[in-house]
Amino acid sequence: MTTIENKIWSLSFIFVVISNALVFMIFEMLLPTLPLFVTVLGGGASQVGLVTGIFMLSAILIRPFAGILATKLDKKILLTLGILIIALSTGAYYFSSNISTLLLIRLIHGAGFGLATTYFATLAAEIVPKDRRGEGIGYFGVGETVAISVGPMIGIMTLELYDFQRLFFGGMAVLLLAVLMALLIKRAPKGKKLDKQVSGKFKLLEKRVLFPALLIFLIGIAAGGIMSFFSLYAIEKDFTQVGLFFLLIAAASFIIRLLSGKLFDKYGPSIILIPGSILSIIGLVILYVAASDSMFLIAATFYGFGFGAIFPAVQTWCMNLVEEHEHEDAMASFFNFFDLGIGGGSFILGLVATVASYQAVYLVASIV
Repeated sequence: MTTIENKIWSLSFIFVVISNALVFMIFEMLLPTLPLFVTVLGGGASQVGLVTGIFMLSAILIRPFAGILATKLDKKILLTLGILIIALSTGAYYFSSNISTLLLIRLIHGAGFGLATTYFATLAAEIVPKDRRGEGIGYFGVGETVAISVGPMIGIMTLELYDFQRLFFGGMAVLLLAVLMALLIKRAPKGKKLDKQVSGKFKLLEKRVLFPALLIFLIGIAAGGIMSFFSLYAIEKDFTQVGLFFLLIAAASFIIRLLSGKLFDKYGPSIILIPGSILSIIGLVILYVAASDSMFLIAATFYGFGFGAIFPAVQTWCMNLVEEHEHEDAMASFFNFFDLGIGGGSFILGLVATVASYQAVYLVASIV
């Protein structure tokens, strides 16, 4: 039986889940719309790439400092500060008069995002019972998965109906709601005391999570192939239901996360990672040989099940390998390796697409 002390769905956990989902929804809302804003400011394709790259670089560089900062200030305060930076940056985009100003705001935005994503994950792990952490992190990611699937659609619809002012200020308003929810999170006193007792050290990499971090790096390379090149591959193959493809990935990820966490807690990472990898490989191979719309949609379902199971499993595994006060270091390594995988994957698989074809991208991704 689940006792009150062993329950996952406390009010604080609900606030963490919803606040994290709102942050990711606005992040995804800006992905398809910011490139359009860059063109309005007079930028071209290279500037679009720079706007994306400088954001990821800033997030990656700030995360190793998360553990040190947690010894100086309460994690909840740091999380709130990170979300506030994201909110103000989102509103500030509207006042960009040139590409240089936009890049500066993007740099600040990335730092806030790097901090917020790290503290969201560590606070979620701290709030849920340790013996149900896999299940809790799985639920934590469900809101994120839903937000990622609807965010781009909201961004495009907002621009079609209104303008950039409503897009940026509306995004800021939603993020201020996320700030309010973060302020309402309650932490256990023992967690706060532990933060203060431990002397923080700068860690570019938490060595104990190196192996799972390398696995999520490989997963990131394959994910980069899906994110960066699928739209172009779909045009090449006359596949028109791109939105439905990504929606099926999100739906499959949503469903599997509700189940995989309990299995992780009971049997450990292998029971999730091996079948999850096989499902992902099947999805990518079907994508490689796809000759009809139905095959594309089947590929999305298999890949969604695989990726949706693997991501929270590796995330939980990283946290289980370290002490509670070292969760920030573990999550910094986890997210940085995943982001590097996506960035590196987009570059490497882009070369594959140039030399061979978009179809070859998914063969290489399945091997990775």
